[in-house]
Amino acid sequence: MGGPLGAIIGRYPSAAAGGDDELGGGGAGIIHHNRRCRDIAFLVIFAAFWVAMIVNSSFGFNQGNPLRLTYELDYKGNICGDKLGDPNLHELDVRYWMNPNQVYQSGLKNSKVNLADAKAICLMECPNPAVDGLNFICDYPEGDIRLSVDDWINRDYDYFEFLTPDMRNSSLQLQGPCYPVIFPTVNVYWSCQFIARASNVSLKHWQQMGGVSIDENILIDKTVHKAIDSRSAVLKRYIADIGKSWPVFIVCGGILPVFLSVIWLLMIRYFVAAMTWITVVLFNVLVISVTMFCYIKAGWIGSDPLTVVIGESDPYVHISGREISHLHTVTIFMTAVMIIAFLSSIAIVRRILIATPVLKVAAKVIGEVQALIVFPLVPFFILAIFYMFWFAATLHLFSSGQVVRNDCNIDCCSYDLKLGKVNCDNCCGYSIHYTPHISIAILFHLFGCYWATQFFLACSSTVIAGSVASYYWARGEISHDIPFLTVVSSLKRLMRYSLGSVALGSLVVSIVEWVRFILECLRRKLKFVGSARESCFGKAASSSSECCLGCIDWTLKSVNRNAYIMIAITGKGFHKASVLATGLIMKNILRIGKVNVIGDVILFLGKLCVSLFCALFAFLMLDTHKYKSAHNKISSPLIPVLVTWALGYIVAKLFFAVVEMSIDTIILSFCQDAEEHQGNAHYAPPLLMETLDEQSDLQRLTQGP
Repeated sequence: MGGPLGAIIGRYPSAAAGGDDELGGGGAGIIHHNRRCRDIAFLVIFAAFWVAMIVNSSFGFNQGNPLRLTYELDYKGNICGDKLGDPNLHELDVRYWMNPNQVYQSGLKNSKVNLADAKAICLMECPNPAVDGLNFICDYPEGDIRLSVDDWINRDYDYFEFLTPDMRNSSLQLQGPCYPVIFPTVNVYWSCQFIARASNVSLKHWQQMGGVSIDENILIDKTVHKAIDSRSAVLKRYIADIGKSWPVFIVCGGILPVFLSVIWLLMIRYFVAAMTWITVVLFNVLVISVTMFCYIKAGWIGSDPLTVVIGESDPYVHISGREISHLHTVTIFMTAVMIIAFLSSIAIVRRILIATPVLKVAAKVIGEVQALIVFPLVPFFILAIFYMFWFAATLHLFSSGQVVRNDCNIDCCSYDLKLGKVNCDNCCGYSIHYTPHISIAILFHLFGCYWATQFFLACSSTVIAGSVASYYWARGEISHDIPFLTVVSSLKRLMRYSLGSVALGSLVVSIVEWVRFILECLRRKLKFVGSARESCFGKAASSSSECCLGCIDWTLKSVNRNAYIMIAITGKGFHKASVLATGLIMKNILRIGKVNVIGDVILFLGKLCVSLFCALFAFLMLDTHKYKSAHNKISSPLIPVLVTWALGYIVAKLFFAVVEMSIDTIILSFCQDAEEHQGNAHYAPPLLMETLDEQSDLQRLTQGP
């Protein structure tokens, strides 16, 4: 161990007299050591990373337009609903394909026509055939059509009666500027989904006027649905849901978890004996509640299922989507979680009592070092500011492609109102082009979020560990300094000496997590490509590698947490602190293992309780009219609820670290205390001595609760 820690942590005034890092006033410092800055290179790397994050986000803010995530493009390359379009498309946010034959031809095998090149226009709502006649949808008014956009909208987009004979003849050939409304359509995520059920009345009028033949095959329905339900379209809608749900994130992912976490800490302080049971019971109730909400939105319970249709539609028309399938999958997963949670709770009933004494010790620390309850608000506000910036940049990065005209090779003609004639050289549509560097920018942005989150969580844990260590090693000596000054001094030591070590520890965890993520993506892709040819050896190798990486990740997180404690106490660098912490734990694994594991389980369940409560409230907020209709309708509550759950868990982790790090710090300090005094810890609280004593622990387990 390199010598006793007494001189480092200030139990021997003579050894600490020359220290320049005093915690409290009057020269009676708690943690004294000749510290110096550690792991400076990684602090420089972290600073460079922040510069890169700002530059990367600036690219997104410059190139992106979040409207592209929700709305589509028209035949001029405008984004539907864009005020800056040509013409002004404010409130014209629904995409409608005007030429039904082009839609049909794009669905044929080996066809040169793509749906992206079929002529589309932006409307206020999806049109339907007239009951006793024939309606037309005409191009935006320009050229010889002397109508304003407002007049065009008031006429239901139909100015067929104003067309010249040449324009009418061109329209009857499905070359525009006006196109017949033959098929009913419904608004599916701001695109008009064709229903392959042509209106006999409208079709008869069209034929009597001499219009060309219109294909009535069901392929017209499937082609549009395939485009709306593509993986890329669903991903864009999921990202757009994040932008629409920001009030939910503020309330359920920010304010609510802070309130619940503080309540939990206060209950630990005053009702610690009952908190283990309350936590376990509440966890099961919340898992069941969230699962029931999933069942309701999946349509398996009640009459309020998730629908892909915006606005009213024919109740006899059923349209599915990937969002609904994803919700069904999550519902099945939550059912399995609910069953496992219930059975696990029964299995750990006898072990719960072991966690109560060590939680009582943590409660006593919170009572003595009162600033620990409010300190997590500092990293919380820092993370809140970071997440607001990060989410805004995310929306812009995911929409930062360029609108370009497609390079198509099809023979088609359409009437150009500006030229006043049929034009056969301008038939290609528009699409959003994403270059490979955008994908790299998005991956870097996601990695940056994870590293920054881990860094701030690690900083918070290190400050708490330094405060609790001061409490343990200075019992009865300078208690008048403990309530507030220990937290401030611990924060000062972190800022002055240990930011590089914390940056290194958080980077290691982030890299391992991302290696797991990349390998999992590759595994799924290879499985999708060659699922029929995958051998048993390949499956075993894939599962083994995934399991090994999971174990490595869990081990690193555990080592990191204890390393932060030793960094706070000793001021060592990350690697040296990891060695010190691991050595102490391995020497006392039998003595502290059971208590520490059960305590971690209860705290983990507590964090899940807070995050599940947030998810439940997010479900309730998203189930209101605001998020189920009009422009703010979300495609699915799944992603907003998952993001809310993650935010709630991160906030809970900040506050629960007060208890978690208190327990771990006291246990590590106990181990060192016992090692320096031939197995008898001189500075441990009596309650902790009783909890960690091997003979009394064995006797308690033998006798049962």
